[in-house]
Amino acid sequence: MVRRIVVMVAALAIGAAFAAGASAADKNKKVTHRLKVTSADIAPRGTIKDEQVGNSFGCKSPNVSPEIKWSRAPEGTKSFAVTMFDPDAPTGSGFWHWVVFNIPADVTELPKGAGDPKAGTMPAGAVQSRTDFGAPGYGGPCPPAGDKPHRYRISVFAVDVDRLDTDADTPAAVVGFNLHYHTLAKGVLTGTYGRSQ
Repeated sequence: MVRRIVVMVAALAIGAAFAAGASAADKNKKVTHRLKVTSADIAPRGTIKDEQVGNSFGCKSPNVSPEIKWSRAPEGTKSFAVTMFDPDAPTGSGFWHWVVFNIPADVTELPKGAGDPKAGTMPAGAVQSRTDFGAPGYGGPCPPAGDKPHRYRISVFAVDVDRLDTDADTPAAVVGFNLHYHTLAKGVLTGTYGRSQ
């Protein structure tokens, strides 16, 4: 049990460093190619709409995942992954809100609402895995009341393998660890959200 806890803590630390772009290995990768990431629902550095806000931790919003589009994938891209991460969460390691991987290489967008595992609108073969809410699927923002607005980084990764060696029960940080070694290019769209009560 102790060993399992140690492994999980290490994985979380690795994943948080990856998401924040802070690991030494990440700095040395020299990934110069950038994906273009856009959304009809979230403007760059804009405030996230109520529709995308979560329905937990005191928030009572629709919790609808945003539409995400991407382009400029480099040659050799065999799949894509999408994550949403809050580096400002008061956890010491940030907070993973959404993790999707094994998106086929010919797909260039996720439609609004695809983050609901019951919706059936995720591309065939794509996998949503466990977030920090403890289950697969999209979990929208809901920062502590009174905090300054948090940043929500939606990252799209061009991946050099068809499938990661992970599944729907894999913690987000472990998916991030795998992505670290298979990313050809990455693009980030950041939205913000805060609440007064």
